[in-house]
Amino acid sequence: MRSLAILGSTGSIGTQTLEVAASCGHRVLALTAHHNIDLLERQARTFHPILAAAADPTAAAALASRLADTDIQVLAGEEGVLAAAQLPQTDTAVTALVGIAGLAPTLAAIDTGKRIALANKETLVCAGPLVMARAREKGAEIVPVDSEHSAIFQSLQGSHGRELKRILLTASGGPFFGWTREALEKVTPDRALQHPNWSMGAKVTIDSATLMNKGLELLEAMSLFAVPPEKIQILIHRESILHSAVEYCDNSVIAQLGAPDMRLPIQYALSWPDRVAGPAEELDLFAAGQLTFAKPDLDTFPCLALAIRAAQEGGTAPAILNGANEVAVARFLAGEIGFLDIPRVVAHALDTVLRPPLTLEGVYAADQAARQAAKGEA
Repeated sequence: MRSLAILGSTGSIGTQTLEVAASCGHRVLALTAHHNIDLLERQARTFHPILAAAADPTAAAALASRLADTDIQVLAGEEGVLAAAQLPQTDTAVTALVGIAGLAPTLAAIDTGKRIALANKETLVCAGPLVMARAREKGAEIVPVDSEHSAIFQSLQGSHGRELKRILLTASGGPFFGWTREALEKVTPDRALQHPNWSMGAKVTIDSATLMNKGLELLEAMSLFAVPPEKIQILIHRESILHSAVEYCDNSVIAQLGAPDMRLPIQYALSWPDRVAGPAEELDLFAAGQLTFAKPDLDTFPCLALAIRAAQEGGTAPAILNGANEVAVARFLAGEIGFLDIPRVVAHALDTVLRPPLTLEGVYAADQAARQAAKGEA
């Protein structure tokens, strides 16, 4: 049984983490959200944490009023989220925040030496070498929650790393696999949010549709498993049954399979190195049928090619990629730009933004400059 701080408890990963906690007996001691205090209040009353925080100060004030009849401490703003990340009574921080907003809380949790159940991929995309070095320094464990990285992590158990030949990183292909660029010109936000296999937040779902999500996961895998981009092969696997695999030097391939249910990688990140029964759906291989694999189409989905470019360049290029993409996706969801404008906006930022040095300050500077470039690109 672990004691949890769930950062981003009202999102898709956060709510499923609470299902796992209830099923497996983990204690939930801290919860955070941005402004969804209706759900945060219900979660707080169900799990009775020590602390609840809302990043939005107005929402936090309203939450404090609603929870006045409890002994739950309510905090506001970034300081409140950081306090939740560092709560001394917890041994695990589940970082389920979206975007670069998860970087500072993840580092705060690392500084206390906790286990980090990492669902915020942007933390490693933007500052992977810095974050992994900090974790080694502080003795913090980073265990991935993304289904693909959890599969790689599981497939590497018992390996010393020296035997690794390459990582096979799978992608569902999103809702537009096989489409032409002409067809993608007409894609609406509502259509792009219809993922065939997974139930995820809007940002991740759009990233899956553009294949940017797989590019971000390639960058995340580079830091998590200390491999260069050329040792990662991306495979389109429409069924989302084989979640990723590892090929060893003897050409043996070890893979992790499971139903497309995020509760399984969440649960493993909490229970590792043990396995316990939990709420995840059972895999029925008879029902799964044929498993297929294909190469990604980098011409039709150039976001993945842009991510590979940033991975090969390194430094703060990934932070520029990520910041521009966050703005481009938000603009697409708001109806300001088209679906194929997302890679165009990101490419503009990569082409024009100067690269600060790879320091924490440099990462934030690169992110801000990329956002400005993405906002200004018509």
